[in-house]
Amino acid sequence: MSTDGLVVSRALSDEAAIIANLMQLYIHDFSELWFDREAEGELEPDGRYADYPGLAAYWTDPTRAAWLFRMKGRPVGFALVNETAHAPTPVDQAVAEFFIVRKHRRRGVGLAAAHALFGTAWGVWEAAVVRRNAGALAFWRRAAASYPGVRDLVEEDRHDTLWDGAVLRFRVG
Repeated sequence: MSTDGLVVSRALSDEAAIIANLMQLYIHDFSELWFDREAEGELEPDGRYADYPGLAAYWTDPTRAAWLFRMKGRPVGFALVNETAHAPTPVDQAVAEFFIVRKHRRRGVGLAAAHALFGTAWGVWEAAVVRRNAGALAFWRRAAASYPGVRDLVEEDRHDTLWDGAVLRFRVG
């Protein structure tokens, strides 16, 4: 599949509902990693997952940005980017959440979207991956390593109060 029609743009406040809807799919996918956590990944009585905490701040806090990915005008994913590091080393941009709908996975859409994100801001980027998400770790390794201009790529395995899993940091620009 070609990614020529991929559009990556900052989500406007009137597009917040699109991100919230896609977040339901994201949480559903992620819930399989929470099989041993009683409080996480359960549906609410109305059949939906709980709202993502702090989502509204992505349209009011200047240190946060919501990104929407579209193909042929239809949403195919999103990213939430902020400045919250998962290790003691400060970062300029941290990928808090990243999601591509299943139909468009493994076709280059995620890689193209990640590369488009990296092109939005120079500085130190971070992608933290929970320990159980081996597929995401392979994706972020490939995304960072294949982006022109990435340097100082470091991966560390963390198991502390800040994070449990891999943290990839790299400089863009």
